[in-house]
Amino acid sequence: MPTTSRIALVRRPSPRVAEGLVENSERVPVDAALALEQWHAYVRTLVAEGWETVEVPASDAHPDGVFVEDTVVMFRGVAVVTRPARPSRRGEEEATARVLADLGCATAAVRAPGTLEGGDVLKVGDTVYVGRSARTDASGVAQLRAVLAPLGATVVAVPVTRVLHLKTAVTALPDGTAIGYEPFVDEPRLFDRFLPVPEPHGAAVVDLGGGRLLLSAAAPRTADLLADLGWTPVPVDIGEFEKLEGCVTCLSVRVRELVAR
Repeated sequence: MPTTSRIALVRRPSPRVAEGLVENSERVPVDAALALEQWHAYVRTLVAEGWETVEVPASDAHPDGVFVEDTVVMFRGVAVVTRPARPSRRGEEEATARVLADLGCATAAVRAPGTLEGGDVLKVGDTVYVGRSARTDASGVAQLRAVLAPLGATVVAVPVTRVLHLKTAVTALPDGTAIGYEPFVDEPRLFDRFLPVPEPHGAAVVDLGGGRLLLSAAAPRTADLLADLGWTPVPVDIGEFEKLEGCVTCLSVRVRELVAR
């Protein structure tokens, strides 16, 4: 039987974080020292909200390694280890897989030539939306469906052509409402309930539990909107990572269930 947990995997940024990939926006300078400060503040926020943080060993060779979410998809205690699309990111997933094994987690893996990145996977109850993006291909979607369908998931592929990953554009509130910045979303009607937010950085939230939502400090109007709807926003400054097309979901993997192997 699954056991409940509140574990968040995190990964310290590489000193080469400023060299991270930027494909959908104009590159601007990244301050690696400030990025490290912001990462520490992000981790402290998770701890203050009752999450046990587990560090995936950092890798100086992977400038994008801090975006640990891309390396695994968690569903009902099962970890699907991904296969990043870009050669510079290959190998990031290996350290994540070892940490999950140490936690006793049941695992599966996406195999070549398929590619899948966790930033393209949005879970809303039993429905798993997967962005068909420049980083996740049809084989990756099919392999994820093959693993998750026996666990009770309905995997729905959605087009992503305007941003890096699906969760750059859309995430979900604890009640299942999808929220997103409409100019970034290819087809809002694919989601059962869709709430537009007023700022690009407001599209991403992390459900911390108890109605509390982690979101970017760069989205104050979205925070006000969510507060008006009865949620409690928990802002965090991740500006250096946003320069690299990152968001609050990218910097951790929430493990809410563990299924022993």
